[in-house]
Amino acid sequence: MIVASRSLNPAHYPDIEIVSEGLEARVRELRTTRMDFWLFGGGELFSQLLAWNLVDAAEPTVLLILPGGGVQLFPSSGICRQLTLTGHRAYPGGMIPLEYEVRK
Repeated sequence: MIVASRSLNPAHYPDIEIVSEGLEARVRELRTTRMDFWLFGGGELFSQLLAWNLVDAAEPTVLLILPGGGVQLFPSSGICRQLTLTGHRAYPGGMIPLEYEVRK
């Protein structure tokens, strides 16, 4: 598991790779393995990866129960990318995962 963090101490998590510096280079290196990886949470991190042109797809999920707060999906960063809806599902509990391709 790899975690991007500016605050976690790697010594406290010996079984996890914590990347606090050189994130762009590390993600580019991971992409050369042709292995898919996922980002969970972190609208600010997502925006940074988008700025580095390292996002191929986005899969936000709409929940019908709104918590009234939380992390913005796309913080105001001035980055603009066109998305193409490539799929969606609807579950009886109200969860609607959306699949978008990021146009480059």
